[in-house]
Amino acid sequence: MISLWSALGVTILVGTVQAALDIVPGATWTATNTGEHIQAHGAGLIEENGIYYMIGEEKTDGSAFQAVNCYSSTNLIEWSLEGRLLSRTEEAGDLGPNRVIERPKVIKNDQTGQYVMWLHVDSSDYRDARVGVATSDSLCGEYEYRESFRPLGFQSRDIGLFKDDDGSAYLLSEDREYGTRVIKLTDDYLNVSEVTFGWEYFAESPALVKHQDRYFIFGSHLTGWDPNDNVYSHAESLEGPWSEWTEFAPVGSLTYRSQVNYVQPLGTDKAIYMGDRWEPNNLGASTYIWLPLKFDGTDVTLDWYDRWTVDVEAGDWYDSVDVTAQEGEDGDLSNGGIVISCSRCTGSEAAGYLGGDEDGTVTFNVDVESDGRVTLVFKYLNGDYNSRFAAVSVNGQEQDCAFLSTAHYSTGTGNSVVHVDLSGGVNIIVVSGSTGWGPDIDQLLVPNI
Repeated sequence: MISLWSALGVTILVGTVQAALDIVPGATWTATNTGEHIQAHGAGLIEENGIYYMIGEEKTDGSAFQAVNCYSSTNLIEWSLEGRLLSRTEEAGDLGPNRVIERPKVIKNDQTGQYVMWLHVDSSDYRDARVGVATSDSLCGEYEYRESFRPLGFQSRDIGLFKDDDGSAYLLSEDREYGTRVIKLTDDYLNVSEVTFGWEYFAESPALVKHQDRYFIFGSHLTGWDPNDNVYSHAESLEGPWSEWTEFAPVGSLTYRSQVNYVQPLGTDKAIYMGDRWEPNNLGASTYIWLPLKFDGTDVTLDWYDRWTVDVEAGDWYDSVDVTAQEGEDGDLSNGGIVISCSRCTGSEAAGYLGGDEDGTVTFNVDVESDGRVTLVFKYLNGDYNSRFAAVSVNGQEQDCAFLSTAHYSTGTGNSVVHVDLSGGVNIIVVSGSTGWGPDIDQLLVPNI
């Protein structure tokens, strides 16, 4: 059998099983083994033996340092928490209470075999402006924190890290007194050696990728937690000359309300933009904006997709298959679950009172033509400041799903994704409370497989 991806110019022989697993930008992404929204903000990626590791900041309790977390995935869509690489200590020091640890990036030194993590290290008033270094013998194991310093005596706030084809590595550093620098690391990656290039231009949260023998650096303007129109520059050599900085997403879109944190190469001629959509008053509810980054010579563009899919083995990405929407209020409501008014929902109604003391539930009957592993999207509202949770059962197979707060939304609903196996024919999908009250369900979106 040929999958529906053949309509997109891609033929994938999958027997009787189809895949419609999607990346949904800005949604709640639940880790497969925790039932919690992924906490890996300001992240970087590193791949090893076909497994991708996402290493980023824990923001559950706000801006002060809590932990650096590591998640793993084989497809860039389904992520499992592997553990904490660094954790807050009770003692004073860089990793102590009320400290700032941001934008962790890890690269492997092929000569020493060590994994080296670089960090932005700061005080709560952001006056320290230092970098920190930690090392480990395993990629997703516990890291030993070594020290912090100002690279070559310069201020350093938001950082990035880049490893070139020849094994040389570079710190990307934003200095509020100067601008942005590319600084070469020593051979062991534990210190800095010299400035490779500098701009008297503030490119915050810098990310650098090499694409077809040309270097592209991305960064944002200085607007605090608020989004802006991010920019990029390109050059044939890290030493320059570099092009003028210019926008790559539609001007006025504020980079789809996100800030770049990393650019992941995909195959030989593609890449993925990875950004944070910060929620300043609830940083733990910040989400991830991942989108295909398109290159045409030296022109780079970023278009919006509500959902899209990636094939890491083929090194390619595709627009998602069509979906069918089922209204929450049309589901079978029981155990206290009722239809509620919802001015921000489609049809102005939703399935409400899920979970709670009576364990309210809503049941959907989903009919598909083929077996397949798919990404379901729940459109929902959650008026609490904290996440709500639901148990999602598909044909008796249950998993927990998080639903971030939507209290900061002025219009519309939130999205939460869950990855499940569907069988050809009718599937029974039940949403019930996991702990306390669950979300109000506006719609369930199901890929047409």
